[in-house]
Amino acid sequence: MDDNHSSPRYEKIALDIANAIYKGQYTEGEKLYGRSTLAGTYNVSPETIRRAVKILEDVGVVESSKGSGITILSKEKAYKYINRFKNIESLASFKIKLMEQIEKKHQLEKEILTTIDRIVERSSILSNTTALTPFEVEITENCKVIGKSIGKLSFWQNTGATIVGIRRADETILSPGPYATIEVGDILLIIGEDEVFDAVNNFLDEE
Repeated sequence: MDDNHSSPRYEKIALDIANAIYKGQYTEGEKLYGRSTLAGTYNVSPETIRRAVKILEDVGVVESSKGSGITILSKEKAYKYINRFKNIESLASFKIKLMEQIEKKHQLEKEILTTIDRIVERSSILSNTTALTPFEVEITENCKVIGKSIGKLSFWQNTGATIVGIRRADETILSPGPYATIEVGDILLIIGEDEVFDAVNNFLDEE
């Protein structure tokens, strides 16, 4: 039986029994062992077996009744249940993979942010700064561009500066596109010639 820890024990037992039915180890109309015997076979409690059997009952694979035990009803429905279970497992594995990728993305963003911090720190102690050294501008409540997108502002056309990143709370938006909006508390990472610093500040404070 598959030892996938993402599924409860009773689901694994239900899948194991369905596989046994599909492979012909049990035939339609045949009686399964009692719950106590199955509990001993799988080394679980009778309640776990009851829940496993209930799953198979709900999909028409077996029938359980007092005094008559557990009867095999349908090999075809056992096959359908196996496929449905595998599809559910596939979706779960995709979800796990997605979460791992999101975590890697967050880690990469942190590493990029650290690299930018180091660039800014190193650049601040150099006397020969260049247009490729980003400088920071904080967006305060007095700025007139709050809520507007970079494209709408024609930021580069009006200042000669390029926004290469936006720090917002605990994240950094790198290479923001024209639809990115500017919000209160943002820190703009900007590159350009020396004179663009004043141009940017004047533009942000314009009425």
